[in-house]
Amino acid sequence: MNAESDQHQVLIVTGMSGAGRSTVGNALEDLGWYVVDNLPPQMLRPLVDLSGRAGDTLPKIAAVVDVRGGDFFLDLRDIVQSLRGGTELRMLFLEATDAALVRRFEQVRRPHPLQGNGTLLDGISAERERMVEIRESSDIIIDTSELNIHQLATKITEEFSAVDEAGVRVTLLSFGFKYGLPTDVDMVADMRFLPNPFWVQELRAHNGTDPEVSDYVLGQEGAAEFVELYGRALDPVLAGYQRENKRHATIAIGCTGGKHRSVAVAEELAKHLRALPGVAVSVKHRDLGRE
Repeated sequence: MNAESDQHQVLIVTGMSGAGRSTVGNALEDLGWYVVDNLPPQMLRPLVDLSGRAGDTLPKIAAVVDVRGGDFFLDLRDIVQSLRGGTELRMLFLEATDAALVRRFEQVRRPHPLQGNGTLLDGISAERERMVEIRESSDIIIDTSELNIHQLATKITEEFSAVDEAGVRVTLLSFGFKYGLPTDVDMVADMRFLPNPFWVQELRAHNGTDPEVSDYVLGQEGAAEFVELYGRALDPVLAGYQRENKRHATIAIGCTGGKHRSVAVAEELAKHLRALPGVAVSVKHRDLGRE
């Protein structure tokens, strides 16, 4: 990444109506971003040009783009692809489950922008279908179904406040399958092929961050081999992400309850990935602390 791209950043915020775009815009403004709401995609190129001419005056610009742009929105993917070559540009996609979106629209007593004479679910379904290709080309995907506005703002602050010189930021997310698959991830690995420390009486009350549990999990047949080979397999993937300007990746590591095996393996895998060039790694344990 060169010095010029460090000084001028453009972020496109899009996603499902009701998924939290306004909250994200407010959080970005608090972090010093210049935020433009409801921008037609055709105005993205003039905005990028403005950022370049403004120099240090507008180093970070965020544009909120959504279905209110009408037919303009259909051109978003092509416009973004044409801008990526010479611009430090990322796209953030916000999504949520149908149930969460219905609940939010009912709370504010407003129709969905694409609802027309149909139901809320009709509008949500139409928008989700329109968003498929946009979602697939996004750099960052955040599922806000279980987040309130304060939690979402905190997540955005964590994501964008720090100066990030790495080519790609990797989040290793441990989780428990019994609590459901995380939705906003790029890859999932299953640790249930290893013996479960839950059935070892002296280890049950501990978790994978404790040395005794970690030693037990990583000492099982196939554990060390998995970490080594999976880390090696991720090397070309993360290098490719950097070449394609995909700057964020979330890798989920699961076990039954998200307390022992997935936690220990995620922590160990992080050590391997931190040795890769251009990769910054953080580890989060989604279900640690659940009963």
